[in-house]
Amino acid sequence: MTKLEEHPTVAALKRRFPAAAAAAPLSTAWLRQLCLDCGADDVGFVSLDRPDIAGERASILKAFPATKSLIALVCRMNREPIRSPARSVANLEFHHTGDHVNDVAREIVRRLEAEGIRAMNAAVGFPMEMNGFPGKIWVVSHKPVAVAAGLGQMGIHRNVIHPKFGNFILLGTILLAAELDSESRPIDYNPCLSCKLCVAACPVGAIKPDGRFDPSACLTHNYREFMNGFTDWVEQIADSPSALAYRHRVTDQETASMWQSLSFGANYKAAYCLAVCPAGEEVIAPFLADRAEFVAEMVKPLQQKEETIYVVPHSDAEEYVARKFPHKTAKRVNGVRPSSIAGFLSGMHIVFQAGQAKGLSAVYHFTFTGAETMQATITIRDETLTVQSGLIGSPNCSVTADAATWLGFLRKEKSIVWAILRRKVRVKGRLSLLNAFGKCFPSTTALTRYW
Repeated sequence: MTKLEEHPTVAALKRRFPAAAAAAPLSTAWLRQLCLDCGADDVGFVSLDRPDIAGERASILKAFPATKSLIALVCRMNREPIRSPARSVANLEFHHTGDHVNDVAREIVRRLEAEGIRAMNAAVGFPMEMNGFPGKIWVVSHKPVAVAAGLGQMGIHRNVIHPKFGNFILLGTILLAAELDSESRPIDYNPCLSCKLCVAACPVGAIKPDGRFDPSACLTHNYREFMNGFTDWVEQIADSPSALAYRHRVTDQETASMWQSLSFGANYKAAYCLAVCPAGEEVIAPFLADRAEFVAEMVKPLQQKEETIYVVPHSDAEEYVARKFPHKTAKRVNGVRPSSIAGFLSGMHIVFQAGQAKGLSAVYHFTFTGAETMQATITIRDETLTVQSGLIGSPNCSVTADAATWLGFLRKEKSIVWAILRRKVRVKGRLSLLNAFGKCFPSTTALTRYW
């Protein structure tokens, strides 16, 4: 026995925390009751080694290298505030429930520490690791963890639907430096009804009837007062030579709304997909009793609401608003800007516009030189996007570009014409194909300005 092990403090701790000292698996029955006592409405448990959360492993271990298991938490939201067309009411519920999840998780960690068990609670939402923006900015993705922990399944609207509470929930995750004596497993059915009410209510057409999703449309509007939306607003101020010029760009109502978000917490502009979802044992009865009445009460007020909808110019969302909701006002704003070539390539699936890709079938080879050396093959066919590392197959169009110059072009800081004339960007193939490529990614490219 070493001198450290003989120390009276260490001996006392071993007597007080025998499970921690011996690294014995924790009882999930005991752990579940602890979580419920702290205020969680449901809880599940997942080993970090589970294949269904493999994508989360690296970022989790970076934040808390001792992690061995995860605790997934569910806290219920009040339904009627979320359903209200008054977004102030809905956002109050989002904010308070988010604070509640963080408080519950923090209390669980406090009690675990008191038992000699190391744990860390990840934030339910914002704030996040913004140094990674516009890439992955969260420590852990709560949704796949919750699904793996048996707390629901993903609906067509990309929200977790709890079998009992529906999608009127917020999620939390605790990273645990201990093994567990058992694990939760995913539920064997999906509570999503495929009723498509979320499709009907979404003001930007982000949720497609065939199950596809347009993250860029959702991010641009619903998150207008977060992240890149806030950056766009700051640039509107910077680009305005006078107060009058600013007021021509941004209405008094928009400025006041931004102040409200800065003062009381950033507000979501929609989240209508959550509002109209009828799934869940506690939620479904009115929908089954009278579907027409349910639509009239829950869906129509959101569809008929007159409001500003934020869209990227020439995007699928802009066309959708004009066609589906002509009484709503579409306002053009800037989309997501990549800060690295790796971010550009990994984020392409987020900003890809399937509607703008109709009729396009082409393979593109990209070779980046300079500050970032990278090669990629991008295939657009049948309104779908595939991004592969390396140069694969025969291209219809090849682009060789200095990385810094290409990023400057994507960020609308440099002219593509200037870049081509100075051989910073070289294109082999029809320029019309490069133009067609740009139309598929309007939030990050401006090729249509030049060709």
